[in-house]
Amino acid sequence: MSGDEIEEKSELEAGKEGVSGGGSGGEEEAKQHAEETIEDATKPKMQGIRDAVERAYLGEVEEKEIEVVPEALVVGAGITGMYAALGIADAGFKVHLVERKPFIGGHMAQLDKTFPTLDCSACILTPRMVDVGRHPLINLMTYSEVVEVSGEVGNFKVKVRRKARYVDENKCTGCGMCAEACRFKNKWPNEFDEGLGKRSSIYIAFPQAVPAVYTVDPEHCMMVKRGKCGKVTIDDIRAGKAKTPCMEACGPGAINFDMKDEIVELNVGVIIIATGYDIIDPRLLPEYHYEEYPNVITGLEFERLSSASGPTGGKIMINGKEPKDAVFISCVGSRNKQLGYPYCSRVCCMYLAKHAHLLHEKTHGVKITILYQDVRAFGKGYEEFYDRVQSEGITYRRGLPGEIYQKPGSDRLVVRAEDTMLGETYELEADLVVLGVGLRPSDGTKQILEVLNLKLSPDKFFAEKHPKAMPIETEIPGVFIAGCAQGPKDIPDSVQQGKAAASAALVYLAKKKVRVKPRVVEMEEKPLTASSLQFAAKEISSVAASGSSSSSGGGSS
Repeated sequence: MSGDEIEEKSELEAGKEGVSGGGSGGEEEAKQHAEETIEDATKPKMQGIRDAVERAYLGEVEEKEIEVVPEALVVGAGITGMYAALGIADAGFKVHLVERKPFIGGHMAQLDKTFPTLDCSACILTPRMVDVGRHPLINLMTYSEVVEVSGEVGNFKVKVRRKARYVDENKCTGCGMCAEACRFKNKWPNEFDEGLGKRSSIYIAFPQAVPAVYTVDPEHCMMVKRGKCGKVTIDDIRAGKAKTPCMEACGPGAINFDMKDEIVELNVGVIIIATGYDIIDPRLLPEYHYEEYPNVITGLEFERLSSASGPTGGKIMINGKEPKDAVFISCVGSRNKQLGYPYCSRVCCMYLAKHAHLLHEKTHGVKITILYQDVRAFGKGYEEFYDRVQSEGITYRRGLPGEIYQKPGSDRLVVRAEDTMLGETYELEADLVVLGVGLRPSDGTKQILEVLNLKLSPDKFFAEKHPKAMPIETEIPGVFIAGCAQGPKDIPDSVQQGKAAASAALVYLAKKKVRVKPRVVEMEEKPLTASSLQFAAKEISSVAASGSSSSSGGGSS
């Protein structure tokens, strides 16, 4: 047989095999075609990734230069936020200061005296509050919350919800006639006085509040809640037929029940988070019977009793009389892993020493005992103040109490504890028990966390970029944290961090332009599972099927 005949026979046999196996061969070809299509489409992308990785490795990542918006946003108007805002504004840049409460000053505004110098808190704070309220470059936005943030350093786009105050800030003179005329005058607990005092449905937190503008409480105002106050309805007001008592008393006509929440859009170059702290809920420790016994109070409640602007005018009265025996308990909530607060709050030891001194000074003949776990007097002048308090005859006993109960047939309390220095249990009778409650992240922390996507440290405060070298920077360039937003602090440390955050923000604002590197996305490696393999197989099969149908469709056309 010649060579040509052999080649012809081979071609015939191949043709027969192709005819007999045409069905399965077509599917295999379609599948192979789909796989080749996926591979061809993937190759350029994979090469692009390799090139990008290579450039990053060689330090050739492209940076873009953007202009910095010469404005700053400060979230939180406590002592830290105020000093941060003033630092930036005094340098000539506009600041938007956002505070969720109707007033600025934070918890420091509630204090009577400050340790260790016993300076009047209001004497230190009030001038700064006035400076903030009058500064031409500070846009003060109280009763407001940040609801959205986008963009990057130099050009953040921020949305702020300004809650309806139902009082025109430009018209209100702060005279207080509306609160006097309110049908619910002095009926509701005043949050600023920790519920010890009363306020009306329209109120101002305290006489020195900034801004000096009244606010209608939507939870307790009948006109806002139900559209009716007495016999006057909202329709009567709109028609000009009648007015509520508070509207009648308001000469400037500042009250407007048709106010709505509004969204204000801001464009800023840098952001400082100074959201402060709130106190740990003492009800988490049922052995202390907080709220069950009226003579068991928190440290903030003691501050309001001791303050001359408080509900008792500075007289420390419990159940209508001065206490003869008082017990102060430290570390309430703090250093407690079971409650989720394993850290030291840093201020409790010293503010209890201050409270003991103030009670000793204001109440003649009172016997005072402080029950402590450890005394941590770490700051400047703190150890000396601790020694001074001890020299005044105030007793310190190591060991926290295990129980507080009411003495039968009396309103006096019995505190049962163990003296860990002596190794013996004892009981103390008291007319007053003050709980040295620790600090926790403020209620506004969660919302800011979601809006900015910041990280939290294990203690649930905002995490700094580096605890030593970068204590106010965050992982997001242009976003800074300061004060108790970063962790528990006393007033001097909070002021220092507020000023430090302002200085760091001014570095960006003064440059006018900033070079920004693209964000690096890290892929989390996970082992392949049966479910992921099944999903991949289904995806390949669907692509193969679509490729096969398109091929057959192309042939018929």
